Amino acid sequence: MAARGHVQDPNDRRLRPIYDYLDNGNNKMAIQQADKLLKKHKDLHCAKVLKAIGLQRTGKQDEAYALAQEVAALEPTDDNSLQALTILYREMHRPELVTKLYEAAVKKVPNSEEYHSHLFMAYARVGEYKKMQQAGMALYKIVPKNPYYFWSVMSLIMQSISAQDENLSKTMFLPLAERMVEKMVKEDKIEAEAEVELYYMILERLEKYKEALDVVRGKLGEKLTSELQSRENKCMAMYKKLRRWPECNALSRRLLLKNSDDWQFYITYFDSVFQLIDESWTPPAEEEHSLEGEVHYSIEQAVKFIEERITEESKSSRPLRGPYLAKLELIRRLRYRGCNDEYKLGDPEELMFQYFKKFGDKPCCFTDLKVFVDLLPSSQYTKFVSQLLEVIPLSATAESEVALPADIKALQQHLCVVQLSRLLGIYHAMERNQKLTTVRELMLRYRHGLEFGKSCLKTELQFSDYYCLLAVHLLLDLWLEGEDTAVWQCLTLLEEGLSHSPSNAQFKLLLIRIYCRLGAFEPVAELYASLDAKHIQHDTIGYLLTRYAEPLGHYAAASQSCNFALRFFHSNQKDTSEYIIQAYKYGAFEKIPEFIAFRNRLNSSLHFAQVRTERMLLDLLLEANISTSLEESIKSMSLSPEEDDIPWKDLRDNRDLTVLFNWDPKDRDISEEHRKLSLEEETMWLQIRSLTLRLVSGLPTLSHTIQPKNSEKMAENGVSSKIDTVRSLLQQLEAAVDSGKKFLEQKIQYPVLGPPPTRMAGFFSNGSCQCQTSLFYLVSDIYELDTSGLEDSAEIQERIGNSFKSSVERLTDLFNKCKGDLIEVRDGTLKTHPNLLENLVFFVETISIALWVSSYCDSVLRPFKSNLQKKKKKKKESSVAMPPVFTHFLDYVTELQTLTSNVIDHIKGLEIILTALKLEELSLKDTLLLQEEKTFTKTVQGKVQSSYHHSIQEIGELLKKRLDTIKKLKI
Repeated sequence: MAARGHVQDPNDRRLRPIYDYLDNGNNKMAIQQADKLLKKHKDLHCAKVLKAIGLQRTGKQDEAYALAQEVAALEPTDDNSLQALTILYREMHRPELVTKLYEAAVKKVPNSEEYHSHLFMAYARVGEYKKMQQAGMALYKIVPKNPYYFWSVMSLIMQSISAQDENLSKTMFLPLAERMVEKMVKEDKIEAEAEVELYYMILERLEKYKEALDVVRGKLGEKLTSELQSRENKCMAMYKKLRRWPECNALSRRLLLKNSDDWQFYITYFDSVFQLIDESWTPPAEEEHSLEGEVHYSIEQAVKFIEERITEESKSSRPLRGPYLAKLELIRRLRYRGCNDEYKLGDPEELMFQYFKKFGDKPCCFTDLKVFVDLLPSSQYTKFVSQLLEVIPLSATAESEVALPADIKALQQHLCVVQLSRLLGIYHAMERNQKLTTVRELMLRYRHGLEFGKSCLKTELQFSDYYCLLAVHLLLDLWLEGEDTAVWQCLTLLEEGLSHSPSNAQFKLLLIRIYCRLGAFEPVAELYASLDAKHIQHDTIGYLLTRYAEPLGHYAAASQSCNFALRFFHSNQKDTSEYIIQAYKYGAFEKIPEFIAFRNRLNSSLHFAQVRTERMLLDLLLEANISTSLEESIKSMSLSPEEDDIPWKDLRDNRDLTVLFNWDPKDRDISEEHRKLSLEEETMWLQIRSLTLRLVSGLPTLSHTIQPKNSEKMAENGVSSKIDTVRSLLQQLEAAVDSGKKFLEQKIQYPVLGPPPTRMAGFFSNGSCQCQTSLFYLVSDIYELDTSGLEDSAEIQERIGNSFKSSVERLTDLFNKCKGDLIEVRDGTLKTHPNLLENLVFFVETISIALWVSSYCDSVLRPFKSNLQKKKKKKKESSVAMPPVFTHFLDYVTELQTLTSNVIDHIKGLEIILTALKLEELSLKDTLLLQEEKTFTKTVQGKVQSSYHHSIQEIGELLKKRLDTIKKLKI
């Protein structure tokens, strides 16, 4: 080894500068340095690969791949070349090439532990489980270490998980894995906890619960030490599967005696008690109650046990919430079962009151009690809240009529009561003026509470932030009831809250939702960026951003937000492979199926499919026939009309619809039904968008000049099958549109903080849908004209002429729905019309489709015209009649040009109005606004105005580019 190291030294020294350049991102210098080195040392393969890495990073993929293949063909076995090729192939997203690399290396150096383990990991990256199993065993034979043997066993489990046939999994893969582990157990070779975990996993998957229990309770179970109560939790899981309720009960009781604050064991304890009651279980006369000791099998014992826990708690040095909440949980279960024993535990109202007295100053008090408020009769709600308020030490000051808390403890208690009031529907029942008074009071309390947080860091939240949020929720109620000014006040209060608490995610999320509802996207991009969404959050809350960016005319921001999301989804593939490899290395076997399930969940994400589709449509909108031809744009995206890569059956809705705090009663909150309907709506809209994209991608495939009436030629060049694809997609689009219309007939209203509705309703109501569909039908007619020729096609030509006319009429109707002011000042208040913005965006999209269809039409008619002109010259006749389709087309193009110019003029008019609008001169109707609030109101209105201005500019710019395209359409 020393000698080898000595020999390697000069090469390492020579390669060092190239590595440094690559690490520093100086790829050009790395390439130059590699070239220099290769002139002197032609056989230095690693230098060639490092040059390839430099080329890959400068966008020269083909050159890089060719160089890499040169080296790979030589089947190198030096570490430097192998590692460098691995890095290169990973960057190329070609992990399958790494496996070939190490397969060759292992053949040449069959006893290398290092190369064998690299080969195993290379197989793990591509999920080749059978080859992993073989590689693991080959490695174990060379170096008989336990981890390698268990890598092979784990690969068998992975084969069973990925097997399509569950029967094969249960009869072949898992039993083989079990036998392999049993062999090690018999030979007493089990060394690590991970190996016991693996044995347990196999038995559990084989449903051999009794054997799994014996393993955990036996000698092997002693190795389960890394997690707290790991052994007990596994025993409990097996007892439940085996329905051994006496053991479940005894074990949970024993664990609660050790720690009476562990909630999961209370749940198991209650579940088992009631199961035993239902089974009329009685303990055996002479033996132990169960393997785990004494069993409780009656309500009396359960009541006594909980009372004892509370008595114990009172002696404890720190207060424990578990026993008190367990009492309420037991009451709830008894009530649900219709038992009359709940009186033995006391009155729920009194118990909740006592709980509040003990824990009311803890932020968790509200969430604890929230679960049990349905134990209170609705007639007692107001009395209960008054009772709680009485025990809070509040004192009125000279400046304020409102009694305020003197310290943080009292503030937290009061906040808890306010949240409960909202949850119990007391605020919802108020009249308009009462609500406004409550808003004022809550804001007064909020501003007073800021005094307690003067020493807070910027990254910390203010103690009184929830007052501000609750005030905004009340104003949102008023807005939904038709009060337009309330929405501006919401934004004002949230902006004020954010200025004091810049890290409050709830303020930011609520601002994002409200600004989007008003059609202002500009402030949203900044707010979302400041949330600093990490990893999985791009999938769970990314919809808040991607749903609105493009529909509100912010094309540049839409591109950016789609890129952010897609970068996360694409890196997920690579990252998950690395997690799996680490799990193998460190023996965290139980995590491997979790990582794979996580990867599958992200690959099937609804949000991923939506962003991918919208991103491609957006790219076509911004590029096709402007900077590149439609054909080139579609080619660069590798789009094909035949291919549908969306996993429709497996689509997963990973959106977090409860990310916004909510204190609404159950009947007003987001229900399971809302989630289901929202997923259905999102899927339908995705279907429409995906089919639109595929239809557009089908246009260039038809742009072949076909010799008229030559059916053999037609079938030969494959264009006839392309038109069949387009027609089939059109039928699917019609079906999707019909489903969408039926769905919208239900007139679903989601809660204001629930899932945002899709753009489907606007798409149907403003006429974009009909217009786009008829444009795709026009493609079919033009294709027919192309194959029939001009001579015998008078009927087709007339049909095309009528389609041109109706298309312009529909586009004009759509334009009429875009007219109106975006911001309207009425009686000193501001009213916005975001739907006009959405309609304008749909207009731009529809006119773009009209232009792509026109380009196809142009490519068909141009050759016909040149043929006619040649005939004219030959016959020397000036009176050869021009077919009407040419006139129809030229009229159509002229009308499109006029219409687009009109829309551009309308947009200029909107721009002038928006620029001239002096919002700061608005007499703010609500004179009760404080000076500070007036400042924030001006800021908010300014942000909305600026955002509209930005949207109008981007839409205008794009339309001007489209107008230039129209002007080029001359046959």
